[in-house]
Amino acid sequence: MKLKLDIRPDLVALMQEEIRAGETAVSAAMHDAGARLKSAWRGQIVQAGLGTRLGNSIRLATYPKGSESLNAAALVWSNAPIIIGAHDTGPLIRSKDGFWLAIPTPAAGKSTRGGRITPGEWERRTGLRLRFIYRRSGPSLLVAEGRLNSKGRAVASRSKTGRGMATMPVFLLVPQVRLRKRLDLAREAKRVMEGVEGRIVAGWVKAKL
Repeated sequence: MKLKLDIRPDLVALMQEEIRAGETAVSAAMHDAGARLKSAWRGQIVQAGLGTRLGNSIRLATYPKGSESLNAAALVWSNAPIIIGAHDTGPLIRSKDGFWLAIPTPAAGKSTRGGRITPGEWERRTGLRLRFIYRRSGPSLLVAEGRLNSKGRAVASRSKTGRGMATMPVFLLVPQVRLRKRLDLAREAKRVMEGVEGRIVAGWVKAKL
């Protein structure tokens, strides 16, 4: 006499189907969470007035690439972490050499390399010398003798008589400055992560149908 044990449905096939559904659900949920966070961070940066260029420094990558997994993950980061981190934490900034921080006024213009111009670059560009003025109350100054051009930039005067010459504040000097906190990236990350579990469950059920 022969006995044959035939288990229906096939438990191995059911488990494999369940695992595939889980891999699809987890991978989709992590990709969705990453995309939401990237969009939220970019939007927050732009709304803070920091510009779309800095906003576009936020990037997204999902793992594993090209396949689905129960261990799927999403990584959101910035290509400008120091700038983003500074606006996210609002740090106290001091001069590297322990003296002054030079903050350019509108009369200083911008650096030819982009961003803030330094006193040394300004002197080389204009041919003018900066003079230090200490003030007991308020920031001290670096000033120059010259004139303002049509763009409001301090330049050398062409007048031989001195007409139009003025003493112009070009840089403000402060011992330290606290950068205003303009971002709250952790808040966005927490909000996005709170919905991940629900999206995994919903996606798992949908994948099995």
